Amino acid sequence: MPGMDAQQLADLTARARRLAVPGRRRILGLAGAPGAGKSTLAEELVAGLDGLAALVPMDGFHLAQAELTRLGRAGRKGAPDTFDAAGYAALLARLRAPEPGTVVYAPAFDRSLEEPVAGAIPVAPDVPLVITEGNYLLHDEGPWAAVLPLLDEAWFLEPDDGSRVSRLIRRHVRFGKEPAEAERWVRESDEANARLVARGRDRAHLVVRPA
Repeated sequence: MPGMDAQQLADLTARARRLAVPGRRRILGLAGAPGAGKSTLAEELVAGLDGLAALVPMDGFHLAQAELTRLGRAGRKGAPDTFDAAGYAALLARLRAPEPGTVVYAPAFDRSLEEPVAGAIPVAPDVPLVITEGNYLLHDEGPWAAVLPLLDEAWFLEPDDGSRVSRLIRRHVRFGKEPAEAERWVRESDEANARLVARGRDRAHLVVRPA
């Protein structure tokens, strides 16, 4: 997570490690607004857990661009209704109780294509901890309400809004948007989603702020 010091990361890794008990499957969720650093922290936790954790992002359940266009929702990509929330909850339920010897395959999201990619993430049955990250893990409307009960812990990432928004604009530019378009998208779409995400903050087990 951008802005996090080494001690804070070590403390969070130790907390995640306590969930990674061989012989049983647990799920840790990282929630937060767009640009909060969820994927960065998730990747650092997985790296620090030495093979005890697998990362399954929520973004693999984005609806395809063609479907968003059909629904008239392409301009609000990233809003709660632009994901297959029920499919995501069903995958988490399957991950909580893996069949012995069976690899579970999860979808990924390719930012260069802006499309989900099915079957891209293998989760071996003997991995004790699955880390999942996304905007709406704490959302309590519609099929999203099924997600939080499937998590053993949920952390809410809360960086400074100014640095978060700047980082988000830079990310959009890096993946192909012109600067003015990136700023408009963040202002009109990402920040609308951020306000909705913030409503779930108090349902988290832990609020994480950069040290």
